Amino acid sequence: MRTYFDRVHTWGRISCVTTICVLFLVPVLFCIHYNAWPPLDGVLKGLAAVVPLYWATAVAEVISYAPLLGAGGSYLSFVTGNIANLKLPCAISAMDSAKVRPNTEEGEVVTTISIAASSLTTTVIIALGVLLFRPILPKLTAEGSVFAPAFQQIIPALFGAIGASYFIKQPKLSIVPILAGVLVMIFAPTMQIGVLIVITIVVSIGSAYFFYKKNWV
Repeated sequence: MRTYFDRVHTWGRISCVTTICVLFLVPVLFCIHYNAWPPLDGVLKGLAAVVPLYWATAVAEVISYAPLLGAGGSYLSFVTGNIANLKLPCAISAMDSAKVRPNTEEGEVVTTISIAASSLTTTVIIALGVLLFRPILPKLTAEGSVFAPAFQQIIPALFGAIGASYFIKQPKLSIVPILAGVLVMIFAPTMQIGVLIVITIVVSIGSAYFFYKKNWV
């Protein structure tokens, strides 16, 4: 009998391949409809300039997110997108509420269900938001609007609130990773977020192991 993870990986791969094909199908259909095909050398030159900027982030996100999201949650997240802003915080909050840990059977179930529910809820909310807020949203997000600064701080506020709950639980373990992240942003402010995540994860694990060996935690 095939195990749960065998089925997850099978359907996860199918969904990923299907999504990639659909994404490529959209521009292809436009090209077919308007009979306008870009020259191959232009496409390759464009990819050569863009791909190197994202390959490190793509690899780093898979390595850093998968242990927290679980197998099912990872496939759902990478297909539906918006991982850092929504799926990851949702999974962490769900595990915290259910009092389960990542890389466990319980954590796998909780993250998969929470991310699936998040994806469905997000789709419904976005559809309603587009219909209901379309007339007034440009006025709220305009540069002269009093609400504009709030919209620019949504992501820092979200991750700050989530991180603070973990920092309070283990204040000693949080000092070194926070300092590492701050130093990186000071001396390399243009570093991609995926690379920064990997650096802070390595520093977190290393410092936690060092503190454990010294009996400081």
